[in-house]
Amino acid sequence: MRFIHTSDWHIGRQFHNVSLLQDQQHVLDQLLGYIASEAVDALVIAGDIYDRSVPPAAAVELLDRVLNRVCSELGVPVILIPGNHDGAERLRFGARQLQQAGLHIIGDLTQMTTPVILSGKEDKSPVHFFGIPYNDPALVRDRFETEVSSHDEAHAFLIEQINAAATTDHPRVLISHCFIDGAQESESERPLSIGGADRVSYEPFKAFDYVALGHLHSPQYKGESHIRYSGSILKYSFSEQHQNKGVTLVELDQSGCRTRHLPLTPLRDMRILEGELATLLEQGKVDPHAEDYLLVRLTDRHAILDPMGKLRAVYPNVLHLEKPGMLETGEQQLSRDQLKRGELEMFRDFFIQVSGQPLSQDQDAALVGILTELQQPSAAAKEPSSTAEEPSSAAEELQP
Repeated sequence: MRFIHTSDWHIGRQFHNVSLLQDQQHVLDQLLGYIASEAVDALVIAGDIYDRSVPPAAAVELLDRVLNRVCSELGVPVILIPGNHDGAERLRFGARQLQQAGLHIIGDLTQMTTPVILSGKEDKSPVHFFGIPYNDPALVRDRFETEVSSHDEAHAFLIEQINAAATTDHPRVLISHCFIDGAQESESERPLSIGGADRVSYEPFKAFDYVALGHLHSPQYKGESHIRYSGSILKYSFSEQHQNKGVTLVELDQSGCRTRHLPLTPLRDMRILEGELATLLEQGKVDPHAEDYLLVRLTDRHAILDPMGKLRAVYPNVLHLEKPGMLETGEQQLSRDQLKRGELEMFRDFFIQVSGQPLSQDQDAALVGILTELQQPSAAAKEPSSTAEEPSSAAEELQP
């Protein structure tokens, strides 16, 4: 059995008010290519298909197009569960009918003990896929009338239910959307709860032949090599700039489980640039990836007029600008001369933008004189005038 494990598509996501739909379509087209070229027997999606519970129409259209291509045109069955970003009720609409077309949506906890049984094209031995939709302790308490107080207890209870109901000698795959304690997180993941109470142990997963996880955006395994996060299909925060995004190809047979990372190349990468403005502007003129999404950290220690506009002239997708050079303190604290020079350069830039020509020598000298005068310490504060009169020697005494 060969299948692809993926998760955290977050279709419809915006980053700094920029739609990533085109970028998502670009990498999903690559995923479709892998499904065809690797001759896989199934596609497993471990939650967070959409970025929010009520996705925009364009996001729904993109998912419909991808799933139709996989199920109808390539003839590959799909198994998916909702994540914490998805609306489970909306995602599982029509699930019974769609199952006949090869789309298996495990959207309710009542479905988790009933496996989706698939066989490989070459190895006809069946594999049992179990899915646990995203849940929280309150939902598990209500649905099963059991006392669980944490995500860890709730998850362990649900796996016990699967183990008790599913006795088979065939390979078992578990699909879940959760946060394993100690795994590497990123800034783009929405916390499942406050204060670390959302963490679960990997120990209950060990009995399965493969565990396809979603929620964390960095590709990784935790505990044992068959307990894996495929990671998100795109970088969704600048903290992920060094992560290698992709999907996981899984091969299950009598000898065990083998995995291989299949990389996805983004339409526009997500990077952090740091340096002085003049250096970055020159660099941008020859940068072959100038269209990437960028966070720029300027190290200039003086004020700059419209730095974002200047950067976007060469890097059109600068999304965030930081100025750590202006915030440095201690030995690198800005002196009065540095501040004056920064204001002078800013006004010179402003004058050129307004008039189309630089300041003349006389104008420049006059400006320097004005700034010098303004930067001078103010005269000593005037002594407060004493207008209060001395109390009269004939102080009034109230007579009884």
